[in-house]
Amino acid sequence: MDRRTVEQRTILLSISGSQAYRLNTPTSDQDYKGVCVGLKKHYLGFEKFDQKDGGWTQEPGEFGFLDGVKDIVIYELRKYMQLAIENNPNILELLWQDPKDYRVITPVGQRLIDHRQAFLCTKAKHSFSGYAFAQLKRIEMHRKWLLNPVEQAPTPEEFGIVGIEPMSKEQMNAFLEFLYVIIQDRIAFSEIEEEFATFLEQRVDFKGALKQYPLEANLLGYVQKLTKSSDNFIHLLHATQNYQTAMKAYQNYQHWKANRNPMRSALEAKVGYDAKHAMHCLRLLHMGIEILKDGVVIVNREKAGDAPLLRSVRNCEYSYDQIIAMATESQAELENLYRTSTLPKTVDRAAMSELCEELVEIQGWN
Repeated sequence: MDRRTVEQRTILLSISGSQAYRLNTPTSDQDYKGVCVGLKKHYLGFEKFDQKDGGWTQEPGEFGFLDGVKDIVIYELRKYMQLAIENNPNILELLWQDPKDYRVITPVGQRLIDHRQAFLCTKAKHSFSGYAFAQLKRIEMHRKWLLNPVEQAPTPEEFGIVGIEPMSKEQMNAFLEFLYVIIQDRIAFSEIEEEFATFLEQRVDFKGALKQYPLEANLLGYVQKLTKSSDNFIHLLHATQNYQTAMKAYQNYQHWKANRNPMRSALEAKVGYDAKHAMHCLRLLHMGIEILKDGVVIVNREKAGDAPLLRSVRNCEYSYDQIIAMATESQAELENLYRTSTLPKTVDRAAMSELCEELVEIQGWN
């Protein structure tokens, strides 16, 4: 949808990111996040619309305060609710912003906020700790680059690819698609509990894992037997995957080095880790703890009480070891709360589906 139509059908819009967390600096960008209801064709026809995350610098719209702002995403209601059901941290917070942070709340949007408690479940443990772990992985990656820069591009020969070209991405993906189909067939025809089979088929992203990570060496024999591949083919596949992983790491390092914020780079060099990632890692863990303990999402970290700590982390007032210790302690608390939390294990999807229908009907097509 074009910007004007999306804004006309927006039911919620709020500032987001560091300003909403009250962790912004004078140089922080403006971020906005919102929800809109799609058009009739998006629900009854073939056309699909999930979100709009561009066009505000080029297209005319209803909300002048968004002119020129780059970091804006407005989700279609159904897509938004599906992500919220999974307790996605970046999604849930939109329903729990400070009232003054909202720029748009229509009656339909308010009704969605009124049901925010129904979105919370113990999946928050997995989603918030998962996002925190992703921040920690970036910290570890950047620290490795700081201590051991990847200055030389890898070569195929280093991975045993001699006298032959590495596989192309298309060739690897074609084989991995074939392997994925075999795995799905094995699940479908295996004698396991129906609930577990459904979980494996719908919740485990086998395709993503196969394409993102090299096959483990101890699995190569089984994969070869499963697919009836030749030994040379499996060797080349494995070697190419490892080579491509190393090449991606090299390219990521070069991109990181070329695009680093000078001020942030200086701080990172001073303490040996990315302080902004460390701050958000701890913030996510703290928010996960609050959800499991008290059943609330506290976006404003001043109100949560940890804003001074998080700012001091961003300002590099802690060592790398202290950051890891704080993250480990918070993760342990999250694990303990997961076992004792009174929140439901999952969200009532049927009730959420009815709510989605109701909101679309109230909004209408005009």
